[in-house]
Amino acid sequence: MKLSEVSVRRPVLATVMSLAIVLIGAISFTRLPVREYPDIDPPVVSVTTLYRGASPSVVETEITNVLEEQFATLEGVKSITSSSREQGSIITVEFELGQDVNEAANDIRDRVSRMRGSMPAEVDDPVVAKVDANASAIVWLALYSDLYSQLELSEVADLVLKEHIQRLPGVGSVIIGGERRYAMRVWLDPQRMAAHGLTTQDIETAIRRANAEIPSGRVEGTKREFAVRTRGDLVTPEEFGAIILTRSSASQVRLRDVAEVEIGAEDERSTARWNGRPAVGLGIVKQSRASTLDVARALRSALPEMKSLLPAGMALDVAYDSATFIEESVEEVRETMLIAAVLVVVVVLVFLKSLRATLIPSLAIPVSIIGTFAVAYFAGFTINILSLLALVLAIGLVVDDAIVILENVFRHMEMGKSRRQAAIDGTREIGFAVVATTVALVAVVVPVAFLTGA
Repeated sequence: MKLSEVSVRRPVLATVMSLAIVLIGAISFTRLPVREYPDIDPPVVSVTTLYRGASPSVVETEITNVLEEQFATLEGVKSITSSSREQGSIITVEFELGQDVNEAANDIRDRVSRMRGSMPAEVDDPVVAKVDANASAIVWLALYSDLYSQLELSEVADLVLKEHIQRLPGVGSVIIGGERRYAMRVWLDPQRMAAHGLTTQDIETAIRRANAEIPSGRVEGTKREFAVRTRGDLVTPEEFGAIILTRSSASQVRLRDVAEVEIGAEDERSTARWNGRPAVGLGIVKQSRASTLDVARALRSALPEMKSLLPAGMALDVAYDSATFIEESVEEVRETMLIAAVLVVVVVLVFLKSLRATLIPSLAIPVSIIGTFAVAYFAGFTINILSLLALVLAIGLVVDDAIVILENVFRHMEMGKSRRQAAIDGTREIGFAVVATTVALVAVVVPVAFLTGA
């Protein structure tokens, strides 16, 4: 083995090489992103279509079935999953792993544009989006209160907390769960509508006509010019109630005559609670290349400042933090490495009874592990559950090879050879066998890389 002989004959060179490996590996370790799973881009495309007011059966007939027939003929489609619900349809198309997700999304958009004319005119334009593995929230914050309604909580979350969180490093977006927005709710009275001969469509048309901001041009003079603004958007329930629905010579019917108008939530059909209290959730989505641990730590550091911005009576807690699991996994691997190193030292010391011989595997383990981080950094990998598992398994290979060579070198020393000559002869004698054994062990795991998925 040429490398081992050079290292034995040139110990300074071997020391410098080991220090360089440790230095580069340590720098790479500080720059490696930490996340729960590897950074992958699955070839999955979703198509979301809204058909307001339609029942699930109508959505399935008019939208879902029409689009599914077009998607089924695309190349590389693995599976199609659809869900037809009230007022909307969601179709998820999964392609084979070798398919380019950008080309797949373009093919989906092309098929959707072809069938747009076959759908009802009231249907919103379908939204085609690639499914991003990083689009899920890594941390959820719960904003809750016993004094404020969910409307007020949603307003504080959107105007105060969301902007503050988005300024943190590594944060991509913020999801507001259980959000309720202010809206003007019009409760129609069917009996009064029938008495005046009005329909729901008549009232909707009147509201749209009255609640509109119309451009009014400008007024030009010899020396001055004014932009004219006609205020047409209505704000208060009284202004909406004064909308004229029908007019005759004798009387006129206003909205308040046939309906009750009040300020309320845009959607009353969903709610969120935290520990039994009305709440609003804030989901923090990190950037694709950002480290989950770094983003979570930055959020925890900013949490006291965000709490100080809240009105009295509101509270903010961490409801879910995926970084906790990752931190515990990293800590578990760290403990496993420490236990392995200690056991190696103890076993070698007990059987060889030599502190000098014990030093060799004690140094080989950290140098090999730290050097692995440099390879992972330049290969574009991340520190995740799978890479940590591989690292733990690789420790056994390093320890096994170090002990086998060390034991053979020690045997040559017992034959009366000098330390240098014993190291050269012992390594040369079984060096190739150790490499062959390691390659055989690695070959057992290599087929996993060729798995194509279920």
